[in-house]
Amino acid sequence: MTEIIECVPNFSEGRDHDVIRAIAVAIEKVKDVKLLDVNSGASVNRTVITFVGNRESVINGAFAGIARAAELIDMRHHRGTHPRLGATDVCPLVPISGISVEECIALSHQLAKCVAEELYIPVYLYEKSAQKPERIDLANIRAGEYEGLKQKLSDPNWRPDYGQPIFNPKSGATIIGVRNFLIAFNVNIDTRDRQQANDIALTIREKGRIKRDQNGNKMYNSQGEPIYETGLLKNVKAVGWYIDEYKMAQVSTNLTNYKVTPPHVVFEEIRRLANARGLRVTGSELVGLIPKEALLMAGRYYLKKQGYSEDAPESELIQMAVQSLGLNAIAPFDPAKKIIEYRLAEFEKQLNG
Repeated sequence: MTEIIECVPNFSEGRDHDVIRAIAVAIEKVKDVKLLDVNSGASVNRTVITFVGNRESVINGAFAGIARAAELIDMRHHRGTHPRLGATDVCPLVPISGISVEECIALSHQLAKCVAEELYIPVYLYEKSAQKPERIDLANIRAGEYEGLKQKLSDPNWRPDYGQPIFNPKSGATIIGVRNFLIAFNVNIDTRDRQQANDIALTIREKGRIKRDQNGNKMYNSQGEPIYETGLLKNVKAVGWYIDEYKMAQVSTNLTNYKVTPPHVVFEEIRRLANARGLRVTGSELVGLIPKEALLMAGRYYLKKQGYSEDAPESELIQMAVQSLGLNAIAPFDPAKKIIEYRLAEFEKQLNG
């Protein structure tokens, strides 16, 4: 089986196309790396790059991208709606085939060590690479964001996993780790009111929202930690924001297990909650790539909903999913470029060619 790792670094630049291109080129020119997707957003001021390769090429590609970002991005001037901790905010590794989770965890340590020692950037390990339970969740590490990083580093409980607890004002800190495949799926709502979108996000996300007493005060446990009221959808993280270039709000979601909660379930739940508020869902946006099965599931659901047989050709199911989810609303959706299995087939053909 061909050894393939997916790497999806998130860089804190979404406006300067010269910088974005320079980072992408630094990654792409590494031997045996296949660049699959570059997705940038001006309002979030963030770029998500997806590439694949074997263990050596992925680690070299990730380091090249992080190093170029450290050279070109100055966090002292960064502004954007997306939470972030550094020039390279997060760099996940995802085992696809021919390599185990444990081997990828070892690679995440190798990459973190190089970034800390050669670039002088503090590194935190998250998800499956986490060394402490409180560092499994990305949001916990990112709390306080770049603006609170200097204070965070002074706290012994938040000493970085690699590197010294010394604030790097230009590059901030980087989060590295191994995780499962994640679908970044944003749903558009016809309002400019960010609060409306965020209220829907708090309702659907698994973590939910902080409970309040009858007087509207937030509730805390005996350890002083907030008490949460669980949200509607499992394996879903969500936040609401306003995207200036689209002139509309979005519910931005991360689906950490699409087999439990697939995109069409998220889309329909957001539609229901938006309608209840007198709002309308106007389509959706995929950031990065998506497994083919997630779209086939959606295609079958919408065909059945319209009274048609679910037993349809793959291309028809995908077309139905794209149309029903409004994936063309922001930009043309090309299945050949956005479905990971199709892109991996290209990569394997390249390797064997």
